[in-house]
Amino acid sequence: MINVFSPDITEDDISSVLKTLNEKSISGTSEVVNQFENKFKNLIGRNYCTSVSNGSVALDLALQSLDLKKGDEIILPSFTIISCLSSILRTEATPIFCDVDLDSWNMTLEDVKKRITKKTKAVIMVHTYGLTAEADEIEKLCKKNGIFLIEDASEAHGQKYKDKYCGNFGTISTFSFYANKHITTGEGGALLTNSLKYEKIFKRMRNLDFQSNKRFVHNEAYWNQRLGGLQAALGISQIKNLKKTIKLKTLQGEIYNELLEDFKDQIKIPLKENLGVKNHYWVYGIVIKKNISQKKIMEGLKKEGIETRPFFWALHEQPVYLKNFTRKFENKNSEYIARKGLYLPLGIHLDSKKQEFIVNKLLKII
Repeated sequence: MINVFSPDITEDDISSVLKTLNEKSISGTSEVVNQFENKFKNLIGRNYCTSVSNGSVALDLALQSLDLKKGDEIILPSFTIISCLSSILRTEATPIFCDVDLDSWNMTLEDVKKRITKKTKAVIMVHTYGLTAEADEIEKLCKKNGIFLIEDASEAHGQKYKDKYCGNFGTISTFSFYANKHITTGEGGALLTNSLKYEKIFKRMRNLDFQSNKRFVHNEAYWNQRLGGLQAALGISQIKNLKKTIKLKTLQGEIYNELLEDFKDQIKIPLKENLGVKNHYWVYGIVIKKNISQKKIMEGLKKEGIETRPFFWALHEQPVYLKNFTRKFENKNSEYIARKGLYLPLGIHLDSKKQEFIVNKLLKII
């Protein structure tokens, strides 16, 4: 089976983890965790970094720090990972979905403008599949309207918008370090901010509300949501490999583009560039134009030993949302690409011959 992804674990990664294991620096309070946080915040360009157990937790803490009330509205793209919706459902706020651009698959300034009301408390801005949202413009819109901006840069490690690394927009930025990310700790996540106020809140929220002056006196019932020392050691080593990872995936994306260039009437391939941002192909997504089901293509490729993934299912159609809310808006682009989109294998386990094999089988099925 050609897996849809394979983490790039190098000898340096193994050495870094073994060194930390030998030093017995394995807990979430080990110094190696601080080292990882410092290296990551310096890479992105933020003042503070709080690592946590995963990217979903990062979103949870970001929203829980806002003291959301019943009636507050949070705008988010309908086409994104369920974590963004789940983090809102665990508050008293109401999710308000905007649509995405049919070509870039990202929320746009105009999408957000359409959903702003007097009740809008925050916007979750997500960068999707290797291209960015209009980060600077959406941030200015939020500031103008007194709206809190949370940037989810989980799929945009090392990506830039207007010469600023993703992770620098909004008051809080969140990251995931899941196994398929450009920087992985296996599981893991982080919150980045320039606000000392929020940094202090996040450090308490991820650590059972331990406080240095009264260690075992707790004012809040927070969880233990720390990142472990071994994960941090892997993250430190992975940061060093980020440019190499992006270079490889960009090359593989360009190979797919070349192989599929003559079939654009049947397959919509990813934009090579949008808003002045070059695609760094976190995944290689395609949208099938012909009247053939996404499921049939994926099943056909699986029979040939090729693993794929469907696109995100639109959040406003999720059963967990419809249990609690009445569907309010149509987001036709999100619905369309959710039904017609899938992504192909990408990563260190591929070579150009395997990519040719994958494309040949894909075209044969279509």
